[in-house]
Amino acid sequence: MTDPTLTTGQLDLVGTVIGADTDIQVRDITGLGRPPVRDNDVEQPSLDGAWPGPDYYAARPITIDAAIRTPGDRATALDLLAALQQPAHTAAVRLAAGTTQSLRIAWPGRPVKRAFGRLRRVDPDITRAIHGYIPLDIEFTATDPLWYADTESTVEIPLGWLTGGGFAAPVVAPVYVQDGTVAADRPGWVTNEGTTDTWPVIRVTGPCAQVTITHVPTGRTLQLPTLNLLAGQWIDIDTRPGYRTVVRENGGSALTLLAPASRLDRFSLPPGQSEMRWTAFDATNTARLRLTWRDAYTAL
Repeated sequence: MTDPTLTTGQLDLVGTVIGADTDIQVRDITGLGRPPVRDNDVEQPSLDGAWPGPDYYAARPITIDAAIRTPGDRATALDLLAALQQPAHTAAVRLAAGTTQSLRIAWPGRPVKRAFGRLRRVDPDITRAIHGYIPLDIEFTATDPLWYADTESTVEIPLGWLTGGGFAAPVVAPVYVQDGTVAADRPGWVTNEGTTDTWPVIRVTGPCAQVTITHVPTGRTLQLPTLNLLAGQWIDIDTRPGYRTVVRENGGSALTLLAPASRLDRFSLPPGQSEMRWTAFDATNTARLRLTWRDAYTAL
């Protein structure tokens, strides 16, 4: 489903646009600053103060003080209330562990960003619904404390075909071309425009075998030494927190194909531009690697 277009001062609350120039006015929002922290401080025995342990971000509760205003039209006001409540009832989200929905915000002076989580509360005061006025207490809990770009970024990287990485003039015969007996190698570039690390979803589409994916600046690799994809087959490697799966085109888990030294929890894209490189055996030069990610931000 296509996301609705937002103008400045509007929010897309799991599919319903609220805020400026809508019938659901927003009076106040809290929870847009630094997310709550789960600290691990330990008091120092026989000493003043405490020893600071690692700080982990907790879920970010975003509360919205809003009101439905449809003067004299109770039916429309109640319809809007029902539209706000419906997404949280969706079984595909409510009953599926790990599944999230999104809150999109067009904050003045900033590009549209989104948070991922669950709509936890829509509490109405319907005592004045007869007048088309329903105050609302809304809470959206962002289970991922970061903010993300509204649109995804995608880069597709083919395997290289020439063994030397290209021609160097003058070209002298004979010219050797990749024949499928040596892993082909091709660099690619990705750019995270955000302010913190983000986590890509990587799809490798066959035909190819013995795949190794490397983030060049850090040297971190994902190796699938026994993977063998035929034409039309693919594998998805999801490095996002809360997911971290390896899935085949038939929906089956392929996590066991990942080499033990390959760490999904460390394969992130830092802010700025970085080089990706992948190798595999492919005699047809049709295999592809595609990275999909959202730029990640620590602040709205």
